Amino acid sequence: MTETCRGRCLCKAVSFEIDLPIFACVNCHCESCRRQCSAPMTTYIGIPDGHWRWTGKEPKVFHSSPGVERTFCDNCGTPISFRSQAMSGMMHLYLAALDDPEKFQPTLHVSHEEKLRWYEIGDDLPTHKGPDYTTK
Repeated sequence: MTETCRGRCLCKAVSFEIDLPIFACVNCHCESCRRQCSAPMTTYIGIPDGHWRWTGKEPKVFHSSPGVERTFCDNCGTPISFRSQAMSGMMHLYLAALDDPEKFQPTLHVSHEEKLRWYEIGDDLPTHKGPDYTTK
């Protein structure tokens, strides 16, 4: 039997389930993720397609740039995920939307070159330029 994790938006309308294990858990410093989440950085998990599913209402999709789509609950506004053609076959769900976000720990900082100058990283995790960590 496959172990699963669940997540949802603030109002509980949008919900999802993932089959473990995940591909990766990373901290992202790119401007797009910062703007979508209204935070100095965000953390997400990468899950291969076929290992996740919507279990409630599907989120609204916003095409934030060519080849990138971001999702959010159209009722409460919670950011849920992003997908990129550069990392095809992978869904990226924001860690904070998980029911148990402490189950995962980041192993990498991506888009480190876009980090806000005043944001001090207090860990020894490796950094990666750009968002596409899947090919390295």
